Amino acid sequence: MNNSAVKELYSEKHTPLPSVNSLLKISLGLILFTMISTALVYAETMSVDIEGNSFDIEYDVTGMTVSGIEADTDAISLILTVDVNDSNGTLDITFNRSFFDSTYQGLDDDFILLADGDEPNFSEINTSSQSRTLSIELPAGTEEIEIIGSVFGQTPVEETPVEETPVEETPVEETPVEETHVEETPVEETSVEDTPKTQCGAGTVLKNGVCILDERCGPGTVLKNGVCVLDSTSQSSSSGKGMSRELIMGFVIAFVIAGIVGVIFGIISKANKNN
Repeated sequence: MNNSAVKELYSEKHTPLPSVNSLLKISLGLILFTMISTALVYAETMSVDIEGNSFDIEYDVTGMTVSGIEADTDAISLILTVDVNDSNGTLDITFNRSFFDSTYQGLDDDFILLADGDEPNFSEINTSSQSRTLSIELPAGTEEIEIIGSVFGQTPVEETPVEETPVEETPVEETPVEETHVEETPVEETSVEDTPKTQCGAGTVLKNGVCILDERCGPGTVLKNGVCVLDSTSQSSSSGKGMSRELIMGFVIAFVIAGIVGVIFGIISKANKNN
């Protein structure tokens, strides 16, 4: 074996390793590639329409996907349709204040979040005068997220205090009103004397202003035109009483006869049974 062949074999076995600078450049390239690929894959924008105006919403996801978003102007909320693939998903979503915000009396207020009807864990990770960013943790299987605020599609206006100008009250002098007393004229009460009765009923006569029984006629008669005649009222009452008595006696006799007939029929039927 000649020297050239030996050198070739030695060079093949002892290949020089890359330098430290080369390894550093390769590492930086891989880091940049990872960051760019992550930004390209996860940084997304979705549009939502509100009363003919379109607004863009930026969001980042981990372990999940967002398939749709819509606005509920009545409830002042955003409804996102999601699919959490991993055991836990994370959604970082940014709202422009001119599009969607949650305020109370001019100050920032917390958003209300519901994930399939339950309250998930979330936090506000970035707040500025232009936007607010929320980070939401979602369990596996989550399908819908509702984010409720207080203002929709409007630019929040700072409230400027209005100085109230004090109004001077001018005192009004009250004019005393003189009370006029009206003298009451006493009304004399005229006593009405009871007029004695001048007429009495049948069978009575007036004596000393009082109607008393007329004893000049016998019982059942009255004095009429100076002559004692029969009292028609007493006759009608006596006849009515007689008729009522006769009617009662008739019913009693009928019940007695019916009872006797019933007893006779009972005896006859009993005798027939014995035979």
